[in-house]
Amino acid sequence: MKYALVTGGSRGIGRAVCLRLAEMGYPVAINYASNREAAEETRQQAEAKGVKAELLPFDVASPEEVEQSLTEWYAAHPHDTIAVLVNNAGIRQDSVMIFMQDKQWSDVINTNLNGFFYVTRKVLKGMLTERFGRIINMVSLSGLKGLPGQTNYSATKAAIIGATKALAQEVGARKITVNAVAPGFIATDMTKDLDEKSLKSMIPAGRFGTPEEVAALVGFLASEQAAYINGEVVSINGGLYT
Repeated sequence: MKYALVTGGSRGIGRAVCLRLAEMGYPVAINYASNREAAEETRQQAEAKGVKAELLPFDVASPEEVEQSLTEWYAAHPHDTIAVLVNNAGIRQDSVMIFMQDKQWSDVINTNLNGFFYVTRKVLKGMLTERFGRIINMVSLSGLKGLPGQTNYSATKAAIIGATKALAQEVGARKITVNAVAPGFIATDMTKDLDEKSLKSMIPAGRFGTPEEVAALVGFLASEQAAYINGEVVSINGGLYT
């Protein structure tokens, strides 16, 4: 079977992506770091759509955990592949740079950027062997425009945009596409501390987006219809920044 692996798949955009891919018929491997209860809810909702779903706990920031967990997954699935990888796991630790602590910088870099590297490197070998793959990296408006108080977060997302474009050129001949999705303000736990009322006035659409709208875009990029889209960054932000 061709599986989809979604990192940070327990809540928010990650959960919506898991459910969208399940609707497309993909069995789903749901990665999470600590919130098993939420991940289990996602698993049950995915299986309710008629596909197999399983939990894959590991911290994307730990190369040892990524290597061990995915090695065990491949050993337990000798006839299956991971055909779709959605690098969604990410954290925010906002602060203006003058007050930013070393740990705030390194934690965000390790999870958002290094996590993308560790997971993608491990999964890519199977995609190259199968000569098929869809890699979709969740970036951000912050990585395109930059947002004050997010120099660490913006740096990781901008770096992944560059990596997306480079990797797309490395693997495109093997029918593997690598694209990025750049959400603006989406109503999730990650944005619940923001002043939605004032921010909505800046958005031409007049509202925050939904996780399901982001998931619909991810689903299209994972589909056969998107086979000729490669190395692109697709914004979904209500017109806030284009």
